[in-house]
Amino acid sequence: MPSRVRVWLNRTYAENVFFMDQLRRNPSDRAVHIHATHGDPDSPVLAAADTAELEPEGLSPAAYAEYALDQCVRRGIDVFVPRLHQAAVVAHRAEFAAAGTALLAPTPEAVAVFEDKATAYEAVRSVGVPVPPWRRVRTADELVEAVEELEAAGHRACFKPAAGAGGVGFRVITRAPFSLTQLTGFPGPHVQLDLVVEALRRTEEPVDWLVMPRLEQPEVSVDCLTGPDNRVRLAVGRTKNGRRRGFTLDERWLAPARLIAGGFGLHHLSNIQFRMLGDRPVLLDVNTRPAGGLHQLSLCGVNAPWAAVRLALGEDPGVIEPPFLGQDYTVVSGPRPLVPAVLPRQRVEAAGVLLPAVPAPAQAASTAGLLPLQPASGSGSHHR
Repeated sequence: MPSRVRVWLNRTYAENVFFMDQLRRNPSDRAVHIHATHGDPDSPVLAAADTAELEPEGLSPAAYAEYALDQCVRRGIDVFVPRLHQAAVVAHRAEFAAAGTALLAPTPEAVAVFEDKATAYEAVRSVGVPVPPWRRVRTADELVEAVEELEAAGHRACFKPAAGAGGVGFRVITRAPFSLTQLTGFPGPHVQLDLVVEALRRTEEPVDWLVMPRLEQPEVSVDCLTGPDNRVRLAVGRTKNGRRRGFTLDERWLAPARLIAGGFGLHHLSNIQFRMLGDRPVLLDVNTRPAGGLHQLSLCGVNAPWAAVRLALGEDPGVIEPPFLGQDYTVVSGPRPLVPAVLPRQRVEAAGVLLPAVPAPAQAASTAGLLPLQPASGSGSHHR
């Protein structure tokens, strides 16, 4: 009987409770033990794991890599899925391998290319993948010049950090003066150009932003599974247009995603995002980690997390074609249990405070938070 597989996820997104669910419900019916660490004692991934610990705060990337290696040795981890300090961790792949741990992560070179969005855009453009026009700015004058250039070309300008993930720091530039319009409804991403310029002139903190056109929907997020031989085993696009989500195998999206994943060593799970600039798809972002929405591929009959773990263990799953494309759906939130509040609610700055290993509480009714939608009138073919 195959041995139990021990998998560790470090400081990952809350949505990856579904990643963990899929590992346990793997089609090989193999026992999986999941270890999770996080900086937030109320992270749902800690409660969903079989064992969990709080991570020490304030470690440098190099010190974190040492901490991670020690975790793998002490816990007998077979597969480590690093998110926090991924670059520092993958630089020590040989040491992890010597400890018996496979890293479910790309090559150090790939992580370095895609850590910085400007470097990424230059790299993928060099292999023929369309990218939006963009300018790197660090001062107020550079920002104004970039915005005026884009507006003169008929675009609405936006900016985002050159390094970052999850849409943090993304804003859309507007020249409309601040008014009560901004104080009604929910806060949005729009920000007045004059306010941004004033803030930049006042601050002593450095900024490093990319200014580019506001790209249009649909957004297509291609989940890829790529082997160490640079062959892509799986590529499925998840479409997003407002609340409506769907799936696509259209080569307009998949072909450039495969080129990026295989050509740049994005081994194991990656997520490559596109949006529309006029009537053509252009690259939006490249994530060198599993997407938070990866579990949604279960609606297509695909268990991508388990296929990735098998690949990391040297068990090649072969090329994976979804047996069907699920119907359009939307995403809703739902409750997940947390571990008992055994720690102070206010974080205490104390070194070495760790959450003891705890058993996971009884799982709530398994749901990926996905609900089907009715077909849109006159639509559907573009999702397939």
